[in-house]
Amino acid sequence: MALPLPEQSPHLVTPAETHVGWIGTGVMGALMCQHLQAKQYRLTLYTRNRSKASLILAKGATWADSPRAVAEQTAVVMTMVGFPRDVRDVYFGEQGILAGTRPGMVLIDMTTTEPSLAQEIALAAQSRGAFAVDAPVSGGDVGARNAALSIMAGGVTHAVRSIMPLLECLGKKIVHQGEAGMGQHTKLCNQIVIAGTMIGVCESLLYGYKAGLQLHRMLDSIRGGAAACWTLDNLAPRILARNFDPGFFVEHFIKDMGIALEEARRRQLTLPGLTLAHQLYERVQALGHGRSGTHALMLALEDLSHIDPAKPPAST
Repeated sequence: MALPLPEQSPHLVTPAETHVGWIGTGVMGALMCQHLQAKQYRLTLYTRNRSKASLILAKGATWADSPRAVAEQTAVVMTMVGFPRDVRDVYFGEQGILAGTRPGMVLIDMTTTEPSLAQEIALAAQSRGAFAVDAPVSGGDVGARNAALSIMAGGVTHAVRSIMPLLECLGKKIVHQGEAGMGQHTKLCNQIVIAGTMIGVCESLLYGYKAGLQLHRMLDSIRGGAAACWTLDNLAPRILARNFDPGFFVEHFIKDMGIALEEARRRQLTLPGLTLAHQLYERVQALGHGRSGTHALMLALEDLSHIDPAKPPAST
């Protein structure tokens, strides 16, 4: 049974009045955190590896020794961690955020995780007179660096409205999708599209390579037609440069696809395209590239076709 909404509504956040907590400074989290600093928000942060937060701390953020300590010192807490188990530990652990949550606070999880976990956090926050919003993002390191992420929010309307100034520091497309968990469901839809698109982009490059095309020239053509997409613009050039540094880790994408497949099974849906993509990415991980970017799918497809990109294609 749903709990009654907290009596104390959250205040609209402002740099002058709102002390913000941040947890998680990975590839995207560190970039996002710096945008808040650039807008003059006062920050207190915690991350498992303090060295990853060194630049943010050098710019004036305050360090806290635990997620609970972050919550105790701030009015809004934002989290961007890796896996559902990390989210659960950060929120529900003995030194977790909820142990330090007070009435009127807003907790914002920007990690991609299970919709049911987002709902669980929202209920736990509600029981403490606080609010929780699930706000996963899309756009990778490019979107995080340029404050151009797409943000998908789930939660109580007035809580989402109160944190819009924060979200606007990070993204250009912010849509309230509905109640708690709906942001996560939307992000899973996003990942399903990305999974299929990445296969198409990589297979297109492989075909073009074997056909003897100038791949940069080929991309210039197809980007201008119906195939145009973010992946072609941002990741295909990295593939051609053999730069598989992560904008988003393969291991995290496998996690996201696994959540989507489990949610599909619960709804008696069969998603053969996503199932194939999940299997291919597991092969990428087996090849030792779990910490590479999602465009490292090319490496698995090259392996399956016995292609050595260092050698020119055989004459046909």
